[in-house]
Amino acid sequence: MGALSDAKKAYRLLRRALESRSAVQRVRRRLAEREPYPPEHFQIAVYFADGAVNMYQMRQWYRPLAELSKRWPVVVLSRQATGAEKLLDEDAPPVAFVPKVRDLERFIATQDIRIVLYVNQNTRNFQMFRYGRRWHVFINHGESDKMYMTTNQYKAYDWAFVAGQAARDRLSRTLWDYDVDRRTIEIGRPQADHYSGVLPYAPDDRIVVLYAPTWEGDRPSAHYGSIASHGEALVSALLASGRHRVIYRPHPRSGVVDEAYGAAHRRILAAIAAANAADPAAQHVYDDGPELGWQLSAADVAVVDISAMVYDRLAAGKPLMITRPVDPEAAVDTTGYLSDCEWLTVEGATDIVSEVDRVRADEAAVARLRMWVQHYFGDTTPGVATAKFHGAIEQLMQEWDRWRAHEVGTVRDDQNDDDEEAEDEDA
Repeated sequence: MGALSDAKKAYRLLRRALESRSAVQRVRRRLAEREPYPPEHFQIAVYFADGAVNMYQMRQWYRPLAELSKRWPVVVLSRQATGAEKLLDEDAPPVAFVPKVRDLERFIATQDIRIVLYVNQNTRNFQMFRYGRRWHVFINHGESDKMYMTTNQYKAYDWAFVAGQAARDRLSRTLWDYDVDRRTIEIGRPQADHYSGVLPYAPDDRIVVLYAPTWEGDRPSAHYGSIASHGEALVSALLASGRHRVIYRPHPRSGVVDEAYGAAHRRILAAIAAANAADPAAQHVYDDGPELGWQLSAADVAVVDISAMVYDRLAAGKPLMITRPVDPEAAVDTTGYLSDCEWLTVEGATDIVSEVDRVRADEAAVARLRMWVQHYFGDTTPGVATAKFHGAIEQLMQEWDRWRAHEVGTVRDDQNDDDEEAEDEDA
């Protein structure tokens, strides 16, 4: 049995290696067919060391970065072939494929990179930190109260762009000797200024419920996923009501660690397909597309797990419920919005129809929601977050100029001192 297991592992490793090699060749061919990037062109880089499985971390930044690049050209430094291939396929910024450190060195030597942005905490970020004379800035791939948002890794960056006061409070409570006021800059949620996408159904009088669960997590403290605990019951009840439309958008990693989640996910898909076959007018949606935005603005109520989706929806300012984790070891930060949110328990999932009606009609719940939106994101008037994002970049560009001028001035002073010493010696 052990030998068979080892053989299967060896086969999987070999298959992955071959797939990776093929992806590398495809990416290199595609880039070779394009015009080379002009030297000294890019001033901002987004460092992305992940593959295709984590593209959701990049996709939400495509449009904000496209807007930003109208003033400061942006390039993505992609370290994995599968990630680079997706970036080339999608509406992403320009891509530099730099799988090896020497590739990275060669590329940045030809460019004027002043700011490097990071969307996650990949361990290979450390390979980019070695390069000085530029600012390293953590922009993250979402806003949430998960423990990920207070990791001590924040200290590795020169600055962090955060959504609002809630993020600053969170970091102040958790990190020792971290100057939150100096090293964080509030930018709101610029992605919300670019919510887009075409509705895959014809709007009618049905109540639209977005169910967007996260994956199961890879350790007890991160067991936030609800597909196996809440998901089947709540989706079944909504499908059976006849007056709701379900938009089911699971995390792309659902079922990667725990097959039970994968099996529950497949049963939900089957139930949605059966409901649509029985009543084509229902137009329930399984959403696994790259676009994130239309779901958040179109849904009358959202049901989400503890994840960045809580705060993506919160930025929309519309009713939502959060599934209560069933694992008692799951870490829940109850000092922020989660202390005052609308929880959905396992028992409540079976009565989801009544729960949806309640949160839509509860004026007190709506007032609380507005207060928390302000606390997490500040002014959510369209365009304000984008202006803050650009303002933060402008601030760091000015800081870059100041430090560069100081550096050049110091070199000149040293040169003048050397010249004076040489004159003294000649005299």
